Amino acid sequence: MTGPKADKGAGWLGWLRRHGPTVFGLALLVGALYVVQREFRGLSVADIRTAMAALSPKALWLGGGLTVVAYLVLAMYDKLGSAYAGKPVSWPKSLLASFCGYSLAHNLGFAAVSGAAVRYRLYSAWGLTPLEIAKVVGFTSLTFGLGGMALGGLVLLIEPEVVPWFGSHLPHWALQAMAVPLWGIVIAYVVMSRFVRHVKIFKYEIDLPSPRMALMQTTLATVDVAMTAAIFYVLLPEAEGLTFLRFVGIYLASYAVGIAASVPGGLGVFDGAILLGLQPYMPAPEVIGALLVFRLYYYIVPLFIAGGLFVSFELGQRKAALSRLTAFGQGTDALEVPAIASLVALAGALLIFLGALPTRGTIIEEWAGHIAALASHFAASVVGSLLLVMAFGLMRRLTIAWGFTLFLLVNGAGIAWLRGEAWWLWGAFLLLAVLVAALRSAFYRDSRLAREPLSAEAAVPLLAVGACGFTLALIAYGGKVADESWWTVVISPLAPDSLRFTVGITGVLLLAAMVRLLRPARMVATAWGPETRARLASLGALAPAEADGAVFGEGDRAGFAFLKRDGVWLALGDPAGDRRDAISAIWRFRDLCERAGVDPAFWRVGPDLLRIYGDIGLTAVSLGEGSLYLALRAEKDLAQLRELLPREA
Repeated sequence: MTGPKADKGAGWLGWLRRHGPTVFGLALLVGALYVVQREFRGLSVADIRTAMAALSPKALWLGGGLTVVAYLVLAMYDKLGSAYAGKPVSWPKSLLASFCGYSLAHNLGFAAVSGAAVRYRLYSAWGLTPLEIAKVVGFTSLTFGLGGMALGGLVLLIEPEVVPWFGSHLPHWALQAMAVPLWGIVIAYVVMSRFVRHVKIFKYEIDLPSPRMALMQTTLATVDVAMTAAIFYVLLPEAEGLTFLRFVGIYLASYAVGIAASVPGGLGVFDGAILLGLQPYMPAPEVIGALLVFRLYYYIVPLFIAGGLFVSFELGQRKAALSRLTAFGQGTDALEVPAIASLVALAGALLIFLGALPTRGTIIEEWAGHIAALASHFAASVVGSLLLVMAFGLMRRLTIAWGFTLFLLVNGAGIAWLRGEAWWLWGAFLLLAVLVAALRSAFYRDSRLAREPLSAEAAVPLLAVGACGFTLALIAYGGKVADESWWTVVISPLAPDSLRFTVGITGVLLLAAMVRLLRPARMVATAWGPETRARLASLGALAPAEADGAVFGEGDRAGFAFLKRDGVWLALGDPAGDRRDAISAIWRFRDLCERAGVDPAFWRVGPDLLRIYGDIGLTAVSLGEGSLYLALRAEKDLAQLRELLPREA
């Protein structure tokens, strides 16, 4: 079918392919926030502290021990993976790669520091080729999925009623039948490893392991998932009817929803699903207390340890190499910005959490009365929401996001102090503000507001931010919002319709306008033609006879040509011209690719801009031609661009 209808259908499919996962993730996040807000209503920090204090020393020690065991099991993933790739590494190296990869990926979730990218950096320094590393990454990624399906099938067979909604609306046998496809995939994988050596899935060709290794892989993954769930389970109080297997089902469903939302650590989504799943068995404070300790054990403490280990590794590599670049894996040096952005998002989530708790006996209430206390309560959710938006801007290295983040973190510290929270809580906001301030040089991009003239397109969101902030302040400090967060006012049937509408439209406009202000300067790909070729040639860039377009920097003083491939747009060389404008051209290309739903890659680039390529989440692979590299998302696009690499890679 051709014509307008076909074009419209293709357009919708293209939009859905590019933005569908993001929209789905946002929908899950909004639903999770609603669940969390509903469960937190009427709670206080004291309730949660009481629940945490009730945790026995035995449960705390057992949870900590199971965390160590769980990460040791994860190290076996990498040990088996390197053996599968034909280049086995030592146990200490497997432990380092696994611990850093999983800890950073669990918490940060950004492409620049994904578990695969971290593994590429580590294994390349230990002498593995890109193809060997790709096998390790593929093996470790598949292993967890096998464990989830095997254990999920067992839960469905024995405790099928644990499945949300379906458990009470479908026959017992129908729920048990849902285990068949899960176990079928696992069994098919093991059986195929006996008879088939190569399998092609979509555009990827996979070498299957031996049957013995496939069985070990499945068993190991099942133990890993069970161990991780056990960490949480031992921290919960005893509850009638909550068997370990039933909890595993709740945990797997919550974890799957967290992954689907694409939120770092499943923050908010995993928590909301766990609260919902455990609601029939125990009060919310007991679940939240165990949840906080679980996150401390499995996420936060390993994040800081892994961050320290990875930074130490990088410093060791640089000291050993001095000014010499290693042959592969220069893409993940820039760890600090994704880590800081993740911490800022965590700070925003913490303020949202505080905004969901009622104000009782706070400092500001003693000084300025109950209305001012309510205002600080309302402000916590507003500032927390804005910090989540700032994390988005920090990842794009925007200077304006850096400034706004400092301002909001200081506000967050003030809100926590005025609410009478512990000193370490508001002190953490100030410490994070100091860390952000120290990284000023890492935020080198101008937003549209700073780069372009103050047009109507830039002035409207700027005025909207000011007007919305002023409106919300008037509502809060007027005492009209009572004990609510800003988004709960919108859905509360107790609030007047006019107030609900005002708060809702103002809050949404504030966040939307802030996102508009944080957008980078306008991205436009220049059509290919004789004039474009001449412009690139005058800058000294590669200007082939045929290309799909060109990208120039914000000042038109640097640029490069690019080719469109299936799922990847390939830039031809470093941007030639002014260095500062070359950096803006790289980021423009990255943003352009993001809008188009494809990955960026740069072919035949030199060492000078490898740090910038690392900032946009690319890894540099040596082309074996002096100091020339292919910068790509190796964990995703190595198979697609393999023909550009030397044969031995």
